Amino acid sequence: MDPITLGMLTASAPGHNVAYNRSMATQTEILTQALALPPEARAALADSLLDSLDTKVDEDASEQWRVEIRRRMAELDAGTVETVAWEDVRVRLGSVLK
Repeated sequence: MDPITLGMLTASAPGHNVAYNRSMATQTEILTQALALPPEARAALADSLLDSLDTKVDEDASEQWRVEIRRRMAELDAGTVETVAWEDVRVRLGSVLK
């Protein structure tokens, strides 16, 4: 009987051995290599991996995001909102989460 793959674990039919060492080693090697990448490359890799999980496009959600982006751009253009630097946001969040 063909094995069933469950994430990092490959299991055979009941009563058969469970083989996961090779799969775990490969995933560990990939993770080790990925973590050794510079931050920008890790971010790009993470983005690509997340994109690979989201295969179904929710057109309604996409349209809602387009509307929200246009609204925010209009607020910026009109000067009714003020931008905040990421470093300032990070400091504020850090103090709130402590």
